[in-house]
Amino acid sequence: MEASPQAVEVEGVAVSFGETRALDGVDLTVGTGTVQGLLGPNGAGKTTLVRVLATLLRPDAGCARVFGYDVLRDATRVRALIGLAGQFAAVDGTLTGRENLEMVGRLYRLSRSEARSRATDALDRLGLADAGDRVVRGYSGGMRRRLDLGASLVGRPRLLILDEPTTGLDPQSRNDVWSFIRELVADGTTVLLTTQYLDEADNLADHIVVIDHGKVIANGTPRELKARMGADVLELHVEDVAALESTAELLRGIGTGEPSVDVGDRRITLPVHQGPVDLMSAVRRLDESGVVPSDLSLRRPSLDDVFLALTGRGTTPEDAEDAEANGARQGRRRAKKGAV
Repeated sequence: MEASPQAVEVEGVAVSFGETRALDGVDLTVGTGTVQGLLGPNGAGKTTLVRVLATLLRPDAGCARVFGYDVLRDATRVRALIGLAGQFAAVDGTLTGRENLEMVGRLYRLSRSEARSRATDALDRLGLADAGDRVVRGYSGGMRRRLDLGASLVGRPRLLILDEPTTGLDPQSRNDVWSFIRELVADGTTVLLTTQYLDEADNLADHIVVIDHGKVIANGTPRELKARMGADVLELHVEDVAALESTAELLRGIGTGEPSVDVGDRRITLPVHQGPVDLMSAVRRLDESGVVPSDLSLRRPSLDDVFLALTGRGTTPEDAEDAEANGARQGRRRAKKGAV
């Protein structure tokens, strides 16, 4: 079979769990040797899509291919081409770091010597060489996460799927993982990265798809997405949460779009084209209404602004992924009943 020029091709993929539509006709293309960012709030459908691509979940409709191989018809071939690191480190705490990686190598049907060689290489690349012969239960959270990434690399995947790889890591460990991802891409690996950290996507991704309620709602390079916000962003913080909506209403009509409210940060953002002019207009309206913000500034747009403007909310939990977990549990229960 001739290799596809694309690493990933997703066409009209849909997945439902009961009455919840986790994916609703998703289209996605990932070029080889790139980092594709997949952004969305909790429950948007990111992990569901990852499971489809990893051959762990059968879609209800649509098709998905990895380097030209269909995830359903050619599932065995797809598994040989990908590496997957989920949201939580899946390592055995009773084994050493080296033993964990060698075990994964043997599951890939590598010889003992080849599994040992690749385990050593992964430990070196992840800065775990000195800790390789220590039992994993003594590792820090960041070390466990890096070891989990190492396990996904033992099979030398052409596509590495990282599902929120830096969740719960300290800033230094996050930077280490970022550097590691850049090295992989420089060596020719394609990376599909799901994340809720917008600075992570901004730093790593060549292209970004934003997904919400199971649908793709925007895509483009980080620069293109930020350009949608206008030249500048007016940002203000209000101490009284109850006053956020009324303050946002005061600013309606200023700038180039609707004001966005982030309740968690007590923040209102507004895209503007005439920065200083719109800033003065905002100050005048606030002053006339007796509203005194705790902070008011004009700045360049970020992916946070894009995300909030597109989804209308921050990264608060939704029910789609919960429904997915419930659906999986129900499926296991049905299977058990059928076996009785």
